[in-house]
This record gives sequence, structure tokens and C-alpha cells, in this order.
Amino acid sequence: MRLKKFFLICATFSIAFSSCNKDDDDAPTFEERDRGEQALEDDERLVEYLSTHFYNYEDFENPSEDFDYRIEFDTIAGENADKTSLFDSEELITKSVTQDDVEYNLYILKVREGEGDRPTTSDSTYVGYTGQLMNDQVFNDNMVSPVWFDLPGYITLDSNGRPARAGGVLPGFSESLVEFKSASGYDVNPDNTISWTNDYGIGAIFSPSGLAYFASPPSGAGIPGYAPLIFKVNLYRTVEADHDRDGIPSWMEDLDEDGDVYNDNTDGDNFPNHSDADDDGDGTPTRDEILIREDGTIELTDTNNDGTPDYLDPDFFK
Repeated sequence: MRLKKFFLICATFSIAFSSCNKDDDDAPTFEERDRGEQALEDDERLVEYLSTHFYNYEDFENPSEDFDYRIEFDTIAGENADKTSLFDSEELITKSVTQDDVEYNLYILKVREGEGDRPTTSDSTYVGYTGQLMNDQVFNDNMVSPVWFDLPGYITLDSNGRPARAGGVLPGFSESLVEFKSASGYDVNPDNTISWTNDYGIGAIFSPSGLAYFASPPSGAGIPGYAPLIFKVNLYRTVEADHDRDGIPSWMEDLDEDGDVYNDNTDGDNFPNHSDADDDGDGTPTRDEILIREDGTIELTDTNNDGTPDYLDPDFFK
């Protein structure tokens, strides 16, 4: 990959939606499955997979000179009958994630945490990944050619001038990446390609369908509805995002610190704070109501000393 393009490429892992025409009495109706019941079914399937498969942990414990540091799964059977299952691996963690009022078990294999920066759910990440189903069918492989992921996405205006969401990744993917760290550095090769320090985060994600595409997988992707998904990931780089370029990093615009930047909207318009260049709607851009120092650090000024920073205070404006 060319260095000039490296910092400009931004790929998104978008969520597809389907709808029914309610005005057509002859159109078949679609009844979505109950999310709570599906969560239980998915968890049973994931636990079964984790209990009957192992990863190549011995290769990571004693890596050969030509080892590619890629995770491989195999079934515990035959000559592999004595292998430690994924479910019993010390590297497997279980993370509880609530989505649409349903609590899910998200399983994350942390083969190597990494030594660089840890992303928040509001950042951009450069990731090599392979996506597969539980029958080991691969539906996407970008391990050799990593891509940028804008984890939360943002609100912008569509071609009709209406607010619309752009970018963003699947909840299970985002909630898992924050458990890893990126590489601590990189070198630029003579051919202008990048070689990453071999301390980047390596792992795998085992996501229930409720934290993936649920009933609406993207058309033509080879992913059936209600499919739990598995991702093998290498996290190479993390970049602090400022989606609205107002001088305040998007993670700081998550005012209630619940990991969701979309429910923080100070002025109550169609744009949450991380997508709004004038957070308090007073007509003065946020960038003009904060102090950005020469070293890039920011001060959230409170000119009238009422306890609310100027950029969030509609009663103060310049």
C-alpha cells in the first residue's frame, strides 16, 4: 500500500436494512424473530463451536522464523483430541453487551493484546481481518490488505439534504476491538510500503447475530439471516477521530460515557454532538468556543463560570 494513500483510505462495515411494503396486501409479510430468544439460541451455538474447536496456540507459544502470526481454527478430534478448546482457553474472555434492550454474550479471543494505543468505540482503526461463518465458510478476507474502519460512523446530509448515518461497524466488532491495542510503531520500506512492529493486537471475535446483521445481512455477501459471525483480527493502528472537526475528539463528545455517541445531543437537533460543529446551537461554532493550544491540547473554557463549558452553553456565545 502506498504511504500517501495509507492515511486517506477509510472503509466502512455498514449495516443493511430491509423493509416490507405495507400498502401491498399481496406482499408476503416478514416477522422478525424475537431478539431475546435468538440471543439464547446464538449463545448455545457459539458455546458449542468454542467447545469443539481450538486455535493454533502452540504456533504462538513457539513461533517459527516464518510464522505469519495468523490464527487458524480446527476441530478437536482424531490427532487433535488432546488440544485445549477455545472455550477453555485462558485467552478467551466473555463480554456482556446490551443492544436493543437485550443482553448478549460476546466472546473475544485475545491471543495478543498489543502494545500501542487502545481505541475507543469512537475512533478509527486500521485492521486486517477475516470474516467467516461457524461452518468455516469465509465471506470476507482482508487480512493481507487491511482497511480503515470508522467505528461509530456519523450523521451527515444525504443527496436529498436529509440527515443520514454514514460509516460505522457492527456492534460486536466495535465492542471487541476496544479490547486490543495497535502496534507500537511501523517502518516505511524503500518501496513505500509499511512494516508494522510485531506487537500489534491479534485475536478473534465470536459475535451473536444480535450484535451483527441479525435478520438483515447485506445482499450478496453470503451471510444468512440470524447468523453468528466469527472475525479474526489484527489491529495495526488507532487514530483518535474528530468526526465534525470541531476540535473536540469524538470520544469526548460521549458526555454520559456510555460508549454511545449518538445519544449525546446538547441542542436537540438532528445531529448528535460528535456530528455537530455547533454543539449548543447558539450560532457560534464549537471550535470558536474552546481553546486549542499550540501543542494540540484543548481547554474547555467556561467564561461565565456557570459550570457548563462555553461550547455546551447556549446562554453564552461570542
